[in-house]
Amino acid sequence: MFRPKVPTNPMPTGLVTQPSVEPIATVRHTPPPTPVAQSSTRPAVQLTPGTALALVGGGTAVVLVVGTVLVSMLLAVAISGVSVAVCAVILRSLLASGRTHR
Repeated sequence: MFRPKVPTNPMPTGLVTQPSVEPIATVRHTPPPTPVAQSSTRPAVQLTPGTALALVGGGTAVVLVVGTVLVSMLLAVAISGVSVAVCAVILRSLLASGRTHR
């Protein structure tokens, strides 16, 4: 019961191929030349007053749209919660009045 059982390997079925051994060749590699940093001919990004104003206006529009969507979602959840609460009060009063009339 406490002796380990050594599994026996079954006989292989099908073709068994020996792994092929490839000879290892010694090849000397020369390191690639280090790249030289080249100066860019493109000018740096410059913000003109018109571009800055357009960026500020676009950012403001995005904030206003996202804020409107979030507030409307919050309002929809609040209205749904109030309507469920009103339905619960009405059902409770109907069930209570049904018990007293019997």
